[in-house]
Amino acid sequence: MGATQIAQTETFAELYRRHRAGVYAAAYRISGRAEDAEDVTQDVFVRLWRRPGSFDAGRGDLGSYLRLMARSRALDLWRTGQAGARARGRLELLAGSAEDSGEARPAEMAELHEERAVVRAALMTLPFEQREALGEESLADPRRSGAEIAERPTSGQQVSNDDRRPSFSEEL
Repeated sequence: MGATQIAQTETFAELYRRHRAGVYAAAYRISGRAEDAEDVTQDVFVRLWRRPGSFDAGRGDLGSYLRLMARSRALDLWRTGQAGARARGRLELLAGSAEDSGEARPAEMAELHEERAVVRAALMTLPFEQREALGEESLADPRRSGAEIAERPTSGQQVSNDDRRPSFSEEL
């Protein structure tokens, strides 16, 4: 069968009916996915339709030629998928190092928040003097406001309003 015969619509439709199952099976054996095998089958027949002269009957049977094209195309897709997986792996490694640099995921932030709550609850079981000694003024008396804590004298010193650290609203 020559290129002229392949290019005829009726002949091409008959070739498709005769060889599509073998082309699909060859593609499916490589890819393992029906969607990929269907794409490869379509690609093989579109290539044959566009370039019927690429088939040389002197080198072998048309069915073998089409199955070889299907295997080659399926391998190309498989390799592309492998390269994509490697690229995703590298991206995940880079994303992991970015997280290590201080950027945390929401789940990790929630876990950190829970851990802090547990520590705060444990500190609240300590007597007032021990909490105060730890320097956790906000935990020493949770009813006190930030302004009251800032104005509180430490270690027996008197702190004037001029010496205390300005609040955020005062800095603006």
